[in-house]
Amino acid sequence: AMAAPRRPSGGGLRKAPQDGRLEEIKKEFLCDPKFSNEKDLEEKLAVFKEKYMEFDLNNQGEIDLMSVKRMMEKLGAPKTHLELKKMISEVTGGVSDTISYQDFVNVMLGKRSAVLKLVMMFEGKANESNPKRSGPPPERDIASLP
Repeated sequence: AMAAPRRPSGGGLRKAPQDGRLEEIKKEFLCDPKFSNEKDLEEKLAVFKEKYMEFDLNNQGEIDLMSVKRMMEKLGAPKTHLELKKMISEVTGGVSDTISYQDFVNVMLGKRSAVLKLVMMFEGKANESNPKRSGPPPERDIASLP
């Protein structure tokens, strides 16, 4: 698989400590025997980190309801408050109303198919299937997801 070129993220400075913290967590996952037979784990984690930081994280560096709301709107699939809460509790097991990076990676690597995971996979596939074109982005319909 090709390594994605490192491109500086828009938030630059603000995200720097965040980036370091996520790197630490990434190492923990790499050392976790539970994931030792996961193919391309390091690459996947790099992608997840990138994805996670695309969310407009709250000041604690976690994904909160507003972050998920904005992300879904950006993907052209606005969700109701209730649906958003459900997505978050699906990821956190209902113990938190914000999604930590650990929660996020666990869902992405886990066997459970959470809505958030489907959305991420879908977005990834959509990006692969249409190379960057100029002009407005094509309409994407998340309602068509399984």
